[in-house]
Amino acid sequence: MSGIRRVITPDLRPSLIDRHLPGTAQVRRLLRKEGRAHVFNDRETLARVAQAIIEQGERTGEVDETDDYERYGLYFSEAIGYIIKADGSRTPLYYGEIKIVKASGEYHAIPRTGPRRTS
Repeated sequence: MSGIRRVITPDLRPSLIDRHLPGTAQVRRLLRKEGRAHVFNDRETLARVAQAIIEQGERTGEVDETDDYERYGLYFSEAIGYIIKADGSRTPLYYGEIKIVKASGEYHAIPRTGPRRTS
């Protein structure tokens, strides 16, 4: 079965959303601190990816029983975002993930290179 079959709500904290949108203060901070950031093309792409994962995403599972999150993901045929590096270079991303806090059901979307490894 694909898609998320329970009630979840978006986590609307700007700190979670803005860290995945180009040109934000959070992305500039990540570039300074970590040298790279995973960003969606724009806010509309973030919303479209989240909806597609809710409807069609595959559960990627928890890393272990102590993991506080559920993860669902989906590959897209067109780039949904990119990894931007401090030097300005970009690598396109085709995989989106929704990370759901188990306790609250709140989620946020993340552009990634692929599913999180579980080993």
